[in-house]
Amino acid sequence: MALTQNSPISQQSNRTVGRQYQSLIVMLVISVALLGGIGSRLAYLQLVQGDRNRQLAENNRIRLIPRQPERGKILDRKGRILAGSRISYAVFLWPIANSKQQWTVILPRLASLLNIPLKNVEERLDQAGYGSPELLRIARGLSPAQVTALAEFSQELNGVQVEAEAVRNYPYGDLAAHVLGYTGEMNDEELKARQEQGYRLGDVIGQMGVESAFESQLRGEWGGQQVEIDRSQRVIRVLGEKPARAGNDVQLTIDLDVQRAAERALGDRKGAIVAIDPRNGAVLAMVSRPAFDPNLFSTYITDAQWQRLQSQEFPFVNRALQGYPPASTYKIITTTAAIESGKFSPYTVLSTFPYLEVGGIQFWDWNRAGFGPLDFPGALTWSSDTFFYQIAMGMGEQPLIQWTRKYGFGQKTGIELAKEEASGLVPDEAWKQKELKEPWYAGDTVNMSIGQGYLQASPLQVAIMFAVPANGGYRVKPHLLLDNQDARNWRESLNLKPETIATVQAGLRGVVAGGTGQAVNVSSIPPVAGKSGTAEDPPRESHVWFGAYGPLEKPEIVVVAFGENSGGGGGAVAAPMVRQVLEAYFNGTQPKGAAPPENVTSD
Repeated sequence: MALTQNSPISQQSNRTVGRQYQSLIVMLVISVALLGGIGSRLAYLQLVQGDRNRQLAENNRIRLIPRQPERGKILDRKGRILAGSRISYAVFLWPIANSKQQWTVILPRLASLLNIPLKNVEERLDQAGYGSPELLRIARGLSPAQVTALAEFSQELNGVQVEAEAVRNYPYGDLAAHVLGYTGEMNDEELKARQEQGYRLGDVIGQMGVESAFESQLRGEWGGQQVEIDRSQRVIRVLGEKPARAGNDVQLTIDLDVQRAAERALGDRKGAIVAIDPRNGAVLAMVSRPAFDPNLFSTYITDAQWQRLQSQEFPFVNRALQGYPPASTYKIITTTAAIESGKFSPYTVLSTFPYLEVGGIQFWDWNRAGFGPLDFPGALTWSSDTFFYQIAMGMGEQPLIQWTRKYGFGQKTGIELAKEEASGLVPDEAWKQKELKEPWYAGDTVNMSIGQGYLQASPLQVAIMFAVPANGGYRVKPHLLLDNQDARNWRESLNLKPETIATVQAGLRGVVAGGTGQAVNVSSIPPVAGKSGTAEDPPRESHVWFGAYGPLEKPEIVVVAFGENSGGGGGAVAAPMVRQVLEAYFNGTQPKGAAPPENVTSD
């Protein structure tokens, strides 16, 4: 039977074909839309965000591995190493290796293995940024056990790696700690101040002492590698490398043998010892106690170690550079001011007494009896207080104040450790009115004449004072850098009269030959000259001083010892310390222990 156009079968076929055609059109529209969307997205990713995405891809396969430079060595005057480097292990994070969420799982485990606060690690990572491709150090000085533990759990610590690095090493422990200083990672404030100089997060810098003063010479220049890695973070190839440049060595004027002798002579006493060359101001030794071991700061200092340090009395203060009443050592300046002012002849003789009354106050001599008639050399020999009281009242405070400043008191010495150095204090009426709202009294002049009252000078300033009679009348600039041309040539003449110098020198020799400094009048060293001092500091024990220079004819070393609240007299307690340092300098011997006090007549 033939089919007609209007038959049911014919109508059904037409409807089927129509629906198929419509479906094809719909699918075509959808495909075009999808392809258009994908094309638009591709165009957007390539044209608009192409640079960013290429950078992300690079960051995921290219790592920047910075190489810290080895810090320059610090050497003594004979080339012996006072501060160098040793190999240690540190832990680094590669921030971009994980998402922030992934790091929240890894970091607690890592902090536990390293026994460090989790908060510290999180803060460092936040500061560096989770998208940073550079390695971030979070711990230093790993123990062998920690290195082993990190290796065992490496599968759980994606983005964490252990690297060897050079860290600061001080082979003699706390010897010369205040001179050398220590190194440590920068805090946020330090980083902000130094970023323009090329410093970066995690950089180690000198925090005090020579390490800080000569940071620019010692630090060196960072290097690094740009490497390509695979998915397992294995290095496929090195794309580029810049070698790190080691820092420059710094050679000091410090003599290790003299420094060691001074450390032993002072022992555990609170105080300082300074030794300088009076000819050019070179510092041969500088000791301060209590001290610290700078090695503690080269890696990671524990809470227990920090608490032990804090239990001492200001172990980071360099007492060689802090101000104290200089006591009777100051009578060198009183003698100078009296003769140079023209108020007194070098041959002046005065009676001395148990005490003098000034302004209704009794000012006693240290022996409570007086010494009879004395001239300037005799007054220095026996350190007569009542002799110098009379001298001070006879010339007034102005010559005393002027000459104190000419000797360098009341100002920084110019040594490279300026950040740690105090200026000391030379009081005058303007200062007293401003600080105490009081006028200057005659009693202030009397007190100042024997190095007491408000006057303050550091052991280094006192050493410079002793250098003036030692070198024939020049104030020197102390320095720590060997071959420092500016410091070596910087000697300021005080234009003293020959008779002034001769009078002071005779008195200082008399102190040693038969006065309060007989503890250094020994055959084991050449003849020397010196002066003792004892400063009251109620209600605490007295401070004690002794300074000496030698050999007598051509002095080449000045040694000043200071005991803070040690009690006793300068000639009995401080002079034996000076003797031990002089013996080490002249004979090459080393003291076996701290210098014990001696039973001598002593101021």
